[in-house]
Amino acid sequence: MPGQLNLQFPSPDNLRVVLADSWLLTDSRPSPDDIALQLQSRSDIHSISFDGTAVTQWDSGLLIFLARVFQLAGEHSINIDPDGLPDGARRMMTLATAVPAKEDTGKHSEHPPLLERIGLRSLSMWRAAPEMLQFLGDVTLSFGRLLRGTAQFRRSDLMLIVEDVGPHALPIVSLISFLVGLIVAYMGAVQLAQFGAQIYIANLVSLGMTREMGALMTGIIMAGRTGAAFAAQLGTMQVNEEIDAFRTLGFNPIDFLVLPRMLALVLMMPLLVLYAGIVGITAGMFVAVTAFDISTFEYYQQTVRSMAWTHIWVGVIKGTVYGILIAFAGCLRGMQCGRSAQAVGEATTSAVVTGILFIVIAASLLTIMFQELGI
Repeated sequence: MPGQLNLQFPSPDNLRVVLADSWLLTDSRPSPDDIALQLQSRSDIHSISFDGTAVTQWDSGLLIFLARVFQLAGEHSINIDPDGLPDGARRMMTLATAVPAKEDTGKHSEHPPLLERIGLRSLSMWRAAPEMLQFLGDVTLSFGRLLRGTAQFRRSDLMLIVEDVGPHALPIVSLISFLVGLIVAYMGAVQLAQFGAQIYIANLVSLGMTREMGALMTGIIMAGRTGAAFAAQLGTMQVNEEIDAFRTLGFNPIDFLVLPRMLALVLMMPLLVLYAGIVGITAGMFVAVTAFDISTFEYYQQTVRSMAWTHIWVGVIKGTVYGILIAFAGCLRGMQCGRSAQAVGEATTSAVVTGILFIVIAASLLTIMFQELGI
């Protein structure tokens, strides 16, 4: 039988809503308009109670009716006593009305003072240190398993990542290295021309690109290109719960996802650094030949005389270190990513910033170290 509604007044200031029979969405249910009329016509009503003992069955149809009654009571500042409702309906209505509406949604408080922001950022970095150390430990253990031959990853995945971080990066590395070589050659030539020593453009460009600029610029390029890609890939897998699926199936995500990416970048960075050095030297030769009347043979001979295997190895070592740091930063931020599209974007941005910061710090320390060692 369809739901029945009866309004009673046990006391002058209390309206009792008596509910009976079936309150289903498919039934024809009473309208709360009668309650609205009573509340408008009588100002002495201070509370509303319910009697649902005669309700035979109910679903969301009853909840829709009750939600309207609760809304009417709120508009007239009338108290609601839900104790007489069916047990399930009472719990759901209590839960629905337990959290008040948020006020000033979308409005932001004033920015905290500068010192407070610095303190909060410092505390955030301090709390992030243990996570970084734990990730470093996991990666170290993964490399240990690789040396023992027990690491779980597919060689085909490694080859695909090697192709992506190596050959596919050659166009942008070529462009940036050539332009950097041009800049270094022109900047040095302006000063060297004052002493008639334009031939030493070859020394300046070859040593600068081989030892420092080739590795540094390649590292920055790869941080923006590959480090961001690693963070976005792993972050998206976090959002799609694929990493959780790996753990459920018994695969170690560090072995299966992080290790191939770090290996690929460590293998390709030395080669990219050597390639960047060659392109930069070629750019310096272009400047010397076209602008300062130095023959190609003279530039080649001066470059050979100024170069030594020590300079080449310094650049390769720096590039390898940068590659490790870039892969570490990208994979770290990807594995730390949250479960939303915004979190993926934040992880990608953080990976680039962290990677470049690591590169600058490492470049400074390595330069000082090699200088102190006389290398």
